[in-house]
Amino acid sequence: MAKPRIFISSTFYDLRQVRADLDMFIGSLGYESVKNDDGDIPYGKDEALEEYCYKEIKNVDILISIIGGRFGTESKRSMSSISQIEVKTALKEGKQVYIFIEQNVLAEYETYLLNKDSEMKFRYVDDKRIYQFIEEIKGLKANNNIKGFETASDITKYLKEQFAGLFQRFLDEQTRLKEVSLIGNLEKTAETLNKLVNYLSDENKGQAEEINRILTINHPLVEKIGELLDIPYNFYIEGRKDLKALLAARGFTDDGGVFNDDLELTNYNRWSKVNKGLEYQIDISEDLFDNEGKLIFVKKSEWSGDYLKYNELAKSDDDDLPF
Repeated sequence: MAKPRIFISSTFYDLRQVRADLDMFIGSLGYESVKNDDGDIPYGKDEALEEYCYKEIKNVDILISIIGGRFGTESKRSMSSISQIEVKTALKEGKQVYIFIEQNVLAEYETYLLNKDSEMKFRYVDDKRIYQFIEEIKGLKANNNIKGFETASDITKYLKEQFAGLFQRFLDEQTRLKEVSLIGNLEKTAETLNKLVNYLSDENKGQAEEINRILTINHPLVEKIGELLDIPYNFYIEGRKDLKALLAARGFTDDGGVFNDDLELTNYNRWSKVNKGLEYQIDISEDLFDNEGKLIFVKKSEWSGDYLKYNELAKSDDDDLPF
């Protein structure tokens, strides 16, 4: 099983007990510690030993830097120490970095800031470049987590909280990844549907009228009027104009709105004709038409008898034409 690999970076002799305590702490968590003094780093023969330390940092997950009062061995790369280059390498590689500084050194750092341009000696460090390095790290915009410590337990207590926070963040990010994945799938689906709609629109240009004709031929109003007027062939009605033309051809006139017994205008329009002593009335609901007078499609299962009403009344006038 893969384990988090944690690189311990520090000078050796002055901080060997802190390194040992930290190594034990990391092992107790089931993680793997990497230290250059325990043979954890494979050294080659082609480069300086320190270069293999820097290369190994690319293969770890976290670097813990412990800074005390000793500068340590100067790097062959520059005037920085090897442990300082290790920190800079981890930062360059984007690794999670935690930096712990002995409390006395951290306190004296404030004195350094006030006197860094002078040639004064400092009590808790053997080289001014330690404070210059701390100043450089503090000047970073990110990943410059610095804490003071007096004992190794101060370090382990802080790391417990930090590792717990990293684990919680990992769980939260896993949830977010699922959400992002779901959103991504929805976006792909929407994109696919959009392409399908565009394709169908391009393929079916000019067919909208035919589709509308199919729908209106099967409209329940068309079926009811066909039965009522005994029309043996298929026809369709797009709106009020078609309805008026159809009924006028069958001898019906538009009587306008229908009033109830209380002389209140209802939501119907009446069409009537007189033939052989009978008056035929067809009342059609305005709910079947939109604001532009277009017929609204209604499923047969949703058809109501109130949409169309038909009456035959006795009439003395017998001069009208038959159907």
